[in-house]
Amino acid sequence: MRELVTKAEELMQKAIEHLKKELAAIRTGRATPALLDRITVDYYGGQTPLNQLATIGVPEPRMLVIQPWDKSALAEIERAIMKSDLGINPVNDGAVIRLVLPQPTHERRLELVKLVRKKAEEGRVAVRNIRRDTNDDLKSRQKKDGVSEDELKRLQEEVQKLTDKYIKEVDNVLALKEKEVMEG
Repeated sequence: MRELVTKAEELMQKAIEHLKKELAAIRTGRATPALLDRITVDYYGGQTPLNQLATIGVPEPRMLVIQPWDKSALAEIERAIMKSDLGINPVNDGAVIRLVLPQPTHERRLELVKLVRKKAEEGRVAVRNIRRDTNDDLKSRQKKDGVSEDELKRLQEEVQKLTDKYIKEVDNVLALKEKEVMEG
């Protein structure tokens, strides 16, 4: 039954990593290559992640420069960025694509904070769901394996401590991202 607790911790860690990836893709006004992580490009008939087709640099705080290894992919990369939900118009000079991030308005920052909080709540829910599923598994295994009530209670307390730890981690990640969004 110990392995169920270990598995729960691994799943909670993955939920935090997923949350961090989701939040990294939220545009704060600061340029970061992570903004382009979810963009895929139609490259020779297949959908290829942009970061596998080009070098992405940050020459200035509000600019990304995309330099494809294959210059023939420039038009497809530009098209993929325009179709994405980034809301940025790429500037293609024939060798590289530049993305200039506009300064977000105060209203836009508040919208982004709401979005960040929503993602954080999804992270908390994921952690709590892992707790619930693990506790259910522990109870069913207790009946099957004949584990004592005391042992079950001890394992459930351990799962609760893990839950508290990872909920706190979600709150820390949220606080950092909110600060980043509001400072821009």
